[in-house]
Amino acid sequence: MKKKPSSLKKTSQLKKTSTFMAWVTRMPLIKRWALMHCFQEENVSEHSHQVAVIAHLLTVIKNKRFGGQLNPERAAVIAIYHEISETKLQDINSKTKYHSPEFTAAFKKLEDIAEQECLDTLPEDLRDEFTGLLVQKHVDAEYKTIVKAADILAAYIKTLNELRFHNDEFVHVKEGLDGTIEKLTATMPEVAVFMEVFCDSCTTTFDKISG
Repeated sequence: MKKKPSSLKKTSQLKKTSTFMAWVTRMPLIKRWALMHCFQEENVSEHSHQVAVIAHLLTVIKNKRFGGQLNPERAAVIAIYHEISETKLQDINSKTKYHSPEFTAAFKKLEDIAEQECLDTLPEDLRDEFTGLLVQKHVDAEYKTIVKAADILAAYIKTLNELRFHNDEFVHVKEGLDGTIEKLTATMPEVAVFMEVFCDSCTTTFDKISG
């Protein structure tokens, strides 16, 4: 039996269809904070966009004021994809996810599998460009730190908005996040700048924005 010429095999791989964009376009269907009453509902796509904006801003602050040398655009792209596993797994409540080391390890394993499955939907010749974006264990540590901080700040902003409308469901969330952000500001001066310069204005009304 004759083997296919390598050129034909490569061409067939290039033409193979991919479900990668289905993972992305289904992100708006995944509800965040699903176990809590929310004044304003939020989906994973909206959350990822906000995290990307904050990660980009944190990186710019780090570079301009504290001698950082990271790429803000790369930080933003990593943030866009940082919850891609939730397309398959949905949003897991953090209290559940971190209930015990055993729970955490199990959820992390599921996330690893889902991220790899998403990567594997891409044509083979494109995967190397996406490995360090999609699969969190392969994301550069400095970028992962920035994106994680942005993720926490996005949750904090969400909490402030819910409390602004007297949603007591988020009182305990803020109490937990206050301590987390205090630790971040002690080690990441860019987070301290974000809190000082940008955070309070996140709940500004439209009339005040408009002057």
